[in-house]
Amino acid sequence: MESKRQQKFSRLIQKELADIFQREVPHLFGGAYISVSVVRVSPDLGLARVYLSLLMTTDNKAVLHEIKENTKTLRHHLAQRIKNQVRVIPALAFYLDDSAEYAAQMDKLFSGLEIPPANENDAENEDASEDEEDENTTR
Repeated sequence: MESKRQQKFSRLIQKELADIFQREVPHLFGGAYISVSVVRVSPDLGLARVYLSLLMTTDNKAVLHEIKENTKTLRHHLAQRIKNQVRVIPALAFYLDDSAEYAAQMDKLFSGLEIPPANENDAENEDASEDEEDENTTR
């Protein structure tokens, strides 16, 4: 469970990094749209794990590699923005956030399932079993 201080710090870093990716360094990553999904900060506020969603790119791993190569530059831009608000600028660790892809894959699996419609006998059996359970719990 993150403390309020960690949560506040995470939101600040998320907001600033999103702005940095959009306005200051978009040329570094081949026109990929980079969205900062989640930022998790260590209890000592020394490490920020940044989860990114990458859009308009064919090779996510290559873009992530470029981001990791430019971590020092990104941290410098972050420091210029938050230096008056925090004591220590955290080390940045970048990860791909594949939760959107996972959700799309799950939706595809669920939509592919063939679930037969419930017939009337099943509904009557469920009602009868519920009545029996009610009688057993009142005894």
